[in-house]
Amino acid sequence: MFYNKDVSSVMDKFHATPTGLTERQAAENRRTFGENRLQEKKKKSMLQVFLEQFKDLLVIILIIAAAISMATGNTESAAVILAVLVLNAILGTIQYIKAEKSLESLKSLSAPIAKVIRDGENLEINAAELVCGDVIRLEAGDIVPGDGRVLESHSLKLNESSLTGESEPVEKNAGILSEDSVALGDQINMVFSGSLVTYGRGLAVITGVGQSTEMGKIADLMNQTAERKTPLQITMDNFSKKLSIAIIAVCALVFVLSLYRGMPFADSLLFAVALAVAAIPEALSSIITISLAIGTSRMADQNAIIKQLSAVEGLGCVSVICSDKTGTLTQNKMTVEKVVCDDNDLDALLQASALCNDAVIADGETKGDPTETALADYYTAVREDYTSIKKSLPRLSELPFDSDRKLMTTLHCIDGSYIAYTKGALDVILSRTKDLTDDEKEKIRQTNFDLSNQGLRVLAFARKTLPAEKELTFDDENDLEYLGLIAEMDPPREESAQAVADCMSAGIKAVMITGDHKITASAIAKRIGIMKEDDLAVTGTELDAMDDTELEKKLPHISVYARVSPDNKIRIVNAWQARGSIVAMTGDGVNDAPALKQADVGVAMGITGTEVAKDAASMILTDDNFATIIKSVLNGRNIYANIKNAIKFLLSGNAAGILTVLYASLMALPAPFTAVQLLFINLITDSLPALAISMEPLNTALMHDKPRPRGESVLTKATLRQVTYQGLLIGAATIAAFYMGLQTDALTASTMAFGTLCLARLWHGFNSRGDQSIFRLGLLTNIYVIGAFVLGAVLLSVILLVPLFASAFGIAALTRTQIGWICILALLPTIVIQLVKIIRIK
Repeated sequence: MFYNKDVSSVMDKFHATPTGLTERQAAENRRTFGENRLQEKKKKSMLQVFLEQFKDLLVIILIIAAAISMATGNTESAAVILAVLVLNAILGTIQYIKAEKSLESLKSLSAPIAKVIRDGENLEINAAELVCGDVIRLEAGDIVPGDGRVLESHSLKLNESSLTGESEPVEKNAGILSEDSVALGDQINMVFSGSLVTYGRGLAVITGVGQSTEMGKIADLMNQTAERKTPLQITMDNFSKKLSIAIIAVCALVFVLSLYRGMPFADSLLFAVALAVAAIPEALSSIITISLAIGTSRMADQNAIIKQLSAVEGLGCVSVICSDKTGTLTQNKMTVEKVVCDDNDLDALLQASALCNDAVIADGETKGDPTETALADYYTAVREDYTSIKKSLPRLSELPFDSDRKLMTTLHCIDGSYIAYTKGALDVILSRTKDLTDDEKEKIRQTNFDLSNQGLRVLAFARKTLPAEKELTFDDENDLEYLGLIAEMDPPREESAQAVADCMSAGIKAVMITGDHKITASAIAKRIGIMKEDDLAVTGTELDAMDDTELEKKLPHISVYARVSPDNKIRIVNAWQARGSIVAMTGDGVNDAPALKQADVGVAMGITGTEVAKDAASMILTDDNFATIIKSVLNGRNIYANIKNAIKFLLSGNAAGILTVLYASLMALPAPFTAVQLLFINLITDSLPALAISMEPLNTALMHDKPRPRGESVLTKATLRQVTYQGLLIGAATIAAFYMGLQTDALTASTMAFGTLCLARLWHGFNSRGDQSIFRLGLLTNIYVIGAFVLGAVLLSVILLVPLFASAFGIAALTRTQIGWICILALLPTIVIQLVKIIRIK
């Protein structure tokens, strides 16, 4: 047997009874085990994804318009409409599939194999067949297959980062602790499903499987948490509904006016349908998708992988970032920060840190417990002979570290003397020293207190000379000679402080949520600027004691949450969302997954993150770096600005066309455009510049703006004013051209109006690049706008000047003077708009 102690007697002590498994029990447990894994999302078929692209109300109106065009015999118009819709749907489907393939689906959470002791035999079984009462053996490298209470521990250490998010191993000991005296992570007598055994060995009795494990509880939280729409999705849904109603009303009015003027019913209906097609910015869905796809590509180059395209824009209006500490704001690597000793003892202290140490350096990499690897790295940086000194001064005997003694001791032969080096907790070592006065001890304790309040983990070192080589006993850890202190911490990333400063300048509140201790978390938060003088730090226990009213009052002032549970994290996210904030949440452990899903934008760590966290998140950082989130926020703001500029371009141009048609109808003038002309305007002078505007380069000045409110519409009052006056300018130029053409005939009038509106909208693409003038933005900084203008102008020239298209598009032969007036009238709105921008900025 693996251990000598009688297992049944130990089991009696802990009131558990190991039993064999009947077939019925095994089947039931497999069912429970399977049900309580986090469910993998059902993947949609390509056809389902494709059909979902046609759910939008504007798209439905276009489908109806295509059907009416087909019914009235205008198959050309119907074909063009359907072609645009299908292209948009294909593009949306491709983007969805690419996003789905960016990551593998959720992997199994539990260990496939469990080492159990049943009827006195050591067995290896499938983890799904574990039951409460089973005794399991744990060895370094094993994954714990279920929750359990430790029966025996031989320096047993576990990495519980999948549950707590903290990578430092936790030592486990046998014993019964009061349940109300400890929180998750402090239960040193418990092991949890999914944890990794990093050191030692032990026995544990299973107390929970499936849903009754801590992992299962997190699975329940995941299932209860619904995904949230991003602000863009919400505002675009509202925008589409309002725009659809407005377009239907305008088209109905035009239809009635056309009938009133004596136009045949079929022609009136076709003209109204054509106007609807021209008024609906069906390129908008493509623009949004392409803008998000461009942002996704740009962010991938900056170490951020986007799973959901909508998350790109969602980042742009984030007002609160709840960030994990370890690995995100810090380097996730313990390093020595301070060494405190007398100058005469420095060599001995360094030697003790190397010899009383289990860390190994191989192939340039330091392996072992994080606390010990930090000592090894520090020694190597100072002396560079870590490996050789351990070989030349081998360990003759040792007393391994355990949490009861809080000490570790090793024996070595140095220059003919047998010296034992001891490291451990300062209070224990001071109580065993023989060479210090009470005043000296008090001074050392004060130093330790100061270092601890800075968030540093302090190790004390001592030595003792033995008369001869011997097997070490606990008595040898008395009458020690004190050497000094070495203080370590997981230091902040170099870029964290600047990233937090950028965060604040962007009007974003940064909050640290960690499983680490309150003092350590607060020290890091202060160093990087998250925690200010009047800010608060609270623990999960303190948070549980607050009611919702108290939390709402204190929420803006709390910058650090320490020792929190998965429920705490969701509550924090919900509290900020209840205030109207848009929340980004970072995390890497299974315990973070529910909060990642609840947040507006969930951000998982790509290096240290569990598969569960990655699956729950909408964005993954391949460098686990907080600074990357800030870069992503800028990308998100830029994308939203580009989308908004494209919408302003589309609506102002469409408004010009609608105003021209309404004016002609009300004034009983001939129809200014044919149905085919409206389709050309929609496809060429709408889509090309709008797509080019969506590719506007990154504008770093956006990081100085405040996050936009959650409920803010894409059509603010300022936006509507711009759309209205710009639409009126372009519409006035078009109507002026129409009147000039009427001096010849109706066909010439329609041709001049068509040419002016098309060219004016192509010029308008330069106006819509941003709020600044094109001179401030730079004429050549967006070559796509230039390309869209040139291509659109060429196509327009072909239609206006090549007789082959005259019949199909209803084009009259124009004189040079008339073409000149088209060019002048089309350029006038842009000149006025640019002058307004220049004057306003001044």
